[in-house]
Amino acid sequence: MRALLEEREQDILDLIARAYRLHGEGRSAVPHSVFLRFPEEPANRIIGLPAYLGGSEPVAGIKWIASFPGNVARGIERASASMVLNSMVDGRPEAFIESSLISAKRTGASAALAAGLLCAEPEPTGISLVGLGPINLEVLRFTTARLPSLRTATVYDLDTERAKVFAERARQVVPGLTVAVVDSAAAALGAHPLVSLATTAGRPHMDLSACQPEAAVLHVSLRDLTVAAVLDAQNVVDDADHVCRERTSLHLAELETGGREFVHAEIGTLLRGGSGFRREAGRRVVFSPFGLGVLDLVLARWVRDRANAEEVGVRVEGFLPGGAA
Repeated sequence: MRALLEEREQDILDLIARAYRLHGEGRSAVPHSVFLRFPEEPANRIIGLPAYLGGSEPVAGIKWIASFPGNVARGIERASASMVLNSMVDGRPEAFIESSLISAKRTGASAALAAGLLCAEPEPTGISLVGLGPINLEVLRFTTARLPSLRTATVYDLDTERAKVFAERARQVVPGLTVAVVDSAAAALGAHPLVSLATTAGRPHMDLSACQPEAAVLHVSLRDLTVAAVLDAQNVVDDADHVCRERTSLHLAELETGGREFVHAEIGTLLRGGSGFRREAGRRVVFSPFGLGVLDLVLARWVRDRANAEEVGVRVEGFLPGGAA
């Protein structure tokens, strides 16, 4: 999986942009995700994301992604995921794919596309990263591919050792990048006009008062921001129906206000050029992506096709019962 995805940032950006456009055109089916929670372990969850994406190469399937925050202390990744792709001819499962790498890559590409659309400066030179796990590493990888002007990163994590390790890894991922580790979230938030939040927070804990007045904030982890911070900003989402669920910051804002007037645009519409959305001078903009299953699908199919072409992976004959009854 790593080899198939390595150094293909532009291909992945193009795939994710295409998926967003098709979704914006209504050429998708994305049922609400199913959240499996555990009464004795409230921090843990497993989410099922079924989806279908149409167009010239339709694809259907489901991602099954587990989030166990305690894994970080165990020295393993917080999230693990797998995906099943189904045939659009007979519905049978065609591929079973490790999907945590796909999930991280599509999340990074999604954030980078938003950064390219929403930054007040056409060529920002720096990005701030709060929450230093694999997701923000991919956000860094893809935003620097989308915005080559980015040459500086300011990073913060509650775990200072984790921050130091991340900084070294960031310098490897983006050669020539200057990385500064700071000792507070506020210092990171105010350092640059582009900010990415990718924490494991389960409830709002942060406003944006430390950010620059016209900052673009990639709210990847969805539950960091207070309701007041959401309402004070221009808000762009991937899909309003999906992001206003499961007590995300935007869901809490909807519950408090009784509506979704604070959502100004969806990214698929922006990519298609069909929105009247404009940045307001002196106002921050927040991108809150729920993470649509169609993004995983389109990248998983691309990986499956490359694996077939390069004859890698394992083919299991006789996995399904054969012949008519």
